[in-house]
Formats: sequence, structure tokens, C-alpha cells
Amino acid sequence: MKAKLKMRFALSVVLLASMLAGCSSGSSNSGASPAASTGKAEEHHEPVKLMLHPGQLITPEDLELMINEPLHRKYPYITVEVIDRTKNDLQNHVASGSQLDLITTWNGSLSAAMDLSVIEDLTPLAKANGFDLSRFDQQALETIKKISDDGKLYGLPYNRQFNALYYNKDIFDKFGVEYPKDGMTWEDVIQLSKKLTRMENGVAYRGLDPESIQRMSFPLSLNIVDATTHKTTIGSNYDTYKKLFELGKDVYALPENKPPKWGASTYDSFIKDRTVAMTATVNMFPYIAQVPEYNWDVVQYPSYKDKPNVSGMYDLHIMSISKTSRHKEEAMKVLEVLFSDEVQMIATKKTGRVSLLNDPKFQQAYGADMPILKGKHLEGIFKSKPAPAPRLSIYYSKAVSILESHFRQYVDGVKDTNTALREAEDEINKYVQSQTGK
Repeated sequence: MKAKLKMRFALSVVLLASMLAGCSSGSSNSGASPAASTGKAEEHHEPVKLMLHPGQLITPEDLELMINEPLHRKYPYITVEVIDRTKNDLQNHVASGSQLDLITTWNGSLSAAMDLSVIEDLTPLAKANGFDLSRFDQQALETIKKISDDGKLYGLPYNRQFNALYYNKDIFDKFGVEYPKDGMTWEDVIQLSKKLTRMENGVAYRGLDPESIQRMSFPLSLNIVDATTHKTTIGSNYDTYKKLFELGKDVYALPENKPPKWGASTYDSFIKDRTVAMTATVNMFPYIAQVPEYNWDVVQYPSYKDKPNVSGMYDLHIMSISKTSRHKEEAMKVLEVLFSDEVQMIATKKTGRVSLLNDPKFQQAYGADMPILKGKHLEGIFKSKPAPAPRLSIYYSKAVSILESHFRQYVDGVKDTNTALREAEDEINKYVQSQTGK
């Protein structure tokens, strides 16, 4: 068994690309182990197979490690099977009328799933099953509740994406520059990056890659399209967008710090090519795990001056129960096991997921069984808190890509700030109108 778990963990670290986390029935025993005695009554249940649609990726290794293996120890008659999302997206699966019991997604896509009228409010089910919701990060639950118009809880968060500043120690050593540290502002990091941006022996080194203007916008809780009115918020938050654009341009004040091509992979530049000294982004551990010889470390994500110790926003991986499920009680048992202390600790130690349970023991144990994290400055990850996350419109992704395009033209000198923002606003509104007919 131990050998199998180690093998599953190793595969999970490599495959887990979208990480890029416990309650059991009975409020008096909410943190009980799923390995607890099953009881004779369980032996007489007919087998139940639950179908899970993975809007948020669940690898086969994670399915066994965090769901089916601990689930079978307590409820041996229940098995979860994952639907192939590459052949059947959620909308088509719902339209087909096929079995659907569980759904994973993130809060930015939850609105779209809600529009299909397929997600169950968990509050009554939690109450009926003695499921203790007070164990969770309450701001995370509020983030989910705000997505609905009526404050319903359409899922529970099993992972929170984190943001951090990663750095290549070899580049810093090569140029004799002091490593970054916790508590730095964007301005601090930009100044540091200028010492590392240069051409050396035919290699173009870049000091800082912030991934995208979208990533930099998250701590500001900007919602580019209002999910209710379907209008862009650029005009009503103009000063904030202008600050975002100007800070983003400062990152590329040295032309050599611009990527060789807009849209170039942040992961390739930092991990494969190793020409970027620092990158400010989300969880990169699954990718770094593929190059164990890489000399890197991590510190706290840069802060805005007026928002110290804030990074990203609540970016939650959520599990929901389908309204169409004929096995809602069994689906709740899956959540009971997934959010048990034992399974949450497994996820925290072995897969690098950030638990949304309040107990500090999960944060303290983060990555304990992940060899690539030994000796790394992981405490920096947890020094920042996520900003509140608004309800994101179904047009959010396209609107962000439009904003990014106009930002790049601004950085390239094609447009000034006012023109770039005004034209982005006009283009987004026209796009939304083309989709809504209004």
C-alpha cells in the first residue's frame, strides 16, 4: 500500500496542471477519519457509481488518492468515475441527459454552470447530514454564495490557488544580485528586475515576467464585465485600470524585459529556457517537479503599495452536486470523505493543494511529502491573503483577452493609456452586445 501511494503521489505531482482541500456526517465527529469502522449495515448496500464532470481537472491518481481509496474504506459500495471532458463538455453532457452526480469547477466558471440549472444548493444537504460548514474559511464560502443571486451555496472549495514570486537562483548568482525577499512591492520587484535584464554571451535575460495584466489585476478585485448588467466596468473604475496599465508598463520599461513574442509561455521561459530571473504567478510546483535539478526558490507575491500582503483573489477549486443526481446522499458522502481531516491532510502534504479548512495544521503541513519543496521558503506563500473575488460574468474570459490586447499595444507605444482603455471598453461592450442582442 505504501509503495502504491508513493507511486500515485509521484504521478500526481507531474500531472497535476490545474492545482496551476474535511467533514464527515455527524456534527460531533466532523473531523473523523474516513478509515473509521464501516459498520455491518454498510455491507448490505447495492453498489453505487457516481459520475463526476471535471471542469477543474482531477487526474486518475488524484481520484484514487483523495476520493475512491479513502471512500472505499468507509463506504465500500460507492465509487466515483470521471467523465472525459475532452469529449463531452458540461453543457453537452447536461443536454444529453446522461448521469451526472458531481461537478468540479472554479468560482470564475460557476456562473456558467449555474446557468444550466444543474447545481444543487448544499446548505440543506449539509444540515441534513450534520456537515459542519464552520470548519471552512468563511470568506471562501461567501465568495461562492455571492455568485448566486439568492445566497445559496452551490459547492464547497477543495483547493485555493495561491500566488508567489518564483526566482532562478542561478541567474541571481551569475550577476551578483541579492535574492528577492518577502514583503516587496511591485515597485521594489521592478527595480530589482532591472539589475537582471541584460544580454550576456548571446543570451537575453529578462528580470521579471508577471505572466499577464489579468494576473496583475486580481489583487484589485477588478471585474471587467458586470455579471448582472453585462456592461464593462472600465469607465466606472477608470483610475484603477489606469494604475494597472501604468504599473504593467513599468515592468517593461526596459525593452529587453519584454517577451520575445507576446503570449509566450511563462512556464517555458522560467522553467524550460531559464532566461527569466523572476516570475510572479500561481502554483508552478507541478512543472518544476519535472526538472528536479533546477536551482530555484520562492518568496511572497509582490503587493500594491495601498494593498499590502494581498495577492491574487479568491481563486477556488470547487466541488458541487448535480440537481439531476439520483444519488445525492451518496454524493454528500463523497464530500464528507473529501473534506475529512485525513484526506485534507493527504491533499495538503502530497499534492500541494491549499486547504480551505480553518485549522492551521493544514497550512503548517503544506507540501511536507513533496521532495521538490524540501528546504524551500514556503512560508512566503502564506504571508499574503487573497482579495475578495467578484462574481465573474460568462463574458469575462473574452473581455480579459480584449483588455490584454489593448494593453500590449499601449506597451508597444501604439496607443496612450486613455486611448487603449477607451478602445478596450468600446470593443468589450460591442462584443457583449453581439452575444446578448442588447
